[in-house]
Amino acid sequence: MAKKPGSKAEFILFDVTYEDGSQRSNRRVPAQLLGGLDGDLAAKAEIEAQDRKIAEMSQLAPLSIKSLKRAKTK
Repeated sequence: MAKKPGSKAEFILFDVTYEDGSQRSNRRVPAQLLGGLDGDLAAKAEIEAQDRKIAEMSQLAPLSIKSLKRAKTK
């Protein structure tokens, strides 16, 4: 049976560079958060929220984001 269109959440992938020089690739952000007047600033807020949750679970301080850019698609 064919899948219904829109049944799977779409994500945009971002490459993130942190203030300490470390990098993380393919961080997922829901596409529905993007595209407004804020553009990719909403992605930064979402990734920061994800980082805070990860830091809380690992009991480490969250890293500050230096820059982010959309990952290249295949």
